[in-house]
Amino acid sequence: MSARFTRKAVLVTGAGSGIGRAVALAFAAEGASVVAAGRTAASLDETVALIGKEGGSAVAVTADVTRSEDVGALVRRTVEHFGSLDVAVNNAGVFRGGAPVADLSEEDWRTLLDINVTGVFLSLQAEIARMREQPTGGAIVNIASNLGAHSRIPGVAGYLTTKAAVSALTRAAALDHIADGIRINAVSPGATATTMSLLPGETEAGRAARMKDASPLGRVSSTAEVAAAVLYLASPDAASVVGSDLVIDGGASA
Repeated sequence: MSARFTRKAVLVTGAGSGIGRAVALAFAAEGASVVAAGRTAASLDETVALIGKEGGSAVAVTADVTRSEDVGALVRRTVEHFGSLDVAVNNAGVFRGGAPVADLSEEDWRTLLDINVTGVFLSLQAEIARMREQPTGGAIVNIASNLGAHSRIPGVAGYLTTKAAVSALTRAAALDHIADGIRINAVSPGATATTMSLLPGETEAGRAARMKDASPLGRVSSTAEVAAAVLYLASPDAASVVGSDLVIDGGASA
């Protein structure tokens, strides 16, 4: 295993499960000290335990990304624990409101905006404020989606809108802050081996059967495959990659 992130402090939001947990584990495996952040302490503790079992270094910090005070405290605690903030991965997000525009509830609309868009915005503000003070700057990767800027399906307008906004916000922030020594990019996963890609009542076997026809690749992406893309964008290998949105969806939006 390489050690591209030895002595680097990495913050991952939504690290209690799915893609966020896979990203946290992947960074730790390559030498990073990881802050696993999210709203549920028990699941974050599980992530930290998995990292510790492999000899890695991690701490769990509970935070709500829709609250600026929580995000500010999260960045401060990262620096207190590990001395810097070298990489941030803004993964926290939700899927709600599977309904046509006319039937989408205001509550679901606002929840999607608060977590998927405002949560990324507030996280970026706090992370950039710290990174621009560091001589080494930093790298940020936002998790968007292949649904939104890259492709669309009926009945999920709220989710599509918020993830398209993450893609646009990523590019805008990248241009605003590359002069500060901060590289900002996005990864847009398609159907991935997490609970979010399961249809109501669907089993993993049922999903596998469905994806044989639904994806050109014939399967969902693994969380490790998405994590590998995140690590690439955060690494020195991507030193000239700025404002990109890397789609990982097996060709679904090609």
